[in-house]
Formats: sequence, structure tokens, C-alpha cells
Amino acid sequence: MRSMQDWIDGYNADHRNPTNQVLHWFCVPPILWSVIALLWTIPVPLSVLRPGAWAVLVMVLGFYWYWPRSHRLAVGLLSVFAALGLFTNFLYDRLGAAPLGYFAVGVFVVAWIGQFIGHKVEGRKPSFLTDLSYLLIGPAWLLSKLLRKLGFKQVI
Repeated sequence: MRSMQDWIDGYNADHRNPTNQVLHWFCVPPILWSVIALLWTIPVPLSVLRPGAWAVLVMVLGFYWYWPRSHRLAVGLLSVFAALGLFTNFLYDRLGAAPLGYFAVGVFVVAWIGQFIGHKVEGRKPSFLTDLSYLLIGPAWLLSKLLRKLGFKQVI
């Protein structure tokens, strides 16, 4: 199994251009949120589960993917997932499923356009085109950078 450091190093190799890095700061979090929001809008049997159950399931599965690779980042990302889940639940209660879904699709499309512009500037294809697991690394890459900026020395 590849270590989280191996994943981060591979991601770093495809994200050296400062413009691309800035675009990732502005695009990866909205993409992560929009995926959570879209999953939130998938109907569930209300007698058994609450709205958002599919999103919570995917967040838990994501946590279990991160955990063996980096306990610190897994806990940090679980916190991010929880915050995004609470925000999404708030929006779901205010807007309803359909408007939230349309909004999430719009955010998703615009953010991915930003990502592809960043990679055009970079001159490299997005990492996930070589391995879909890199879709999980973008948020971890940003969180590791943020934690280092905040002074945490042992991030991974």
C-alpha cells in the first residue's frame, strides 16, 4: 500500500505551478462540497434513514481510505467532512433537495472548469487521469499544506 507521503509527493509533481496551486485552493473545496451536496439529495427510505445518509456513508468510506495512510489527515478530513455535512444539511433544510442539487451541479461544473484551466496553465494533465485515487488526494494535499502553514510539523 502506498503511503500518504507517496500520494502527496505524486500530487505535488503534477501541481508545481503557483497559478494552478491557487486555483486548487479555490476549486477543490467547492468540488468536495458539491459531491457531498449531490449525495445529500439522493432519496433515502425516510422510515429508516435521514436525508444525507448516502453522503455520510461516502464520507465514512473516505475516512477509512485515509486512516491507514495517515491518521492525522484522516481525523482532519473527517472534521472537514463533518463541517461540510452540517453546512449541507443547513442548506438542504432551507432549500430542499432539488434546488440544492441544481446549485451543487453548478458549483461542481464551475469548479472543475477552474481545475482544468489550472492544469492547462500547468501544462500537465490532472493526476486523477492516471489514477482515480488522486481524487481523494486533492483535499488531503490542501489540508496538509494548511496544517503546515498553521505550524503543525507532523502532518502526515
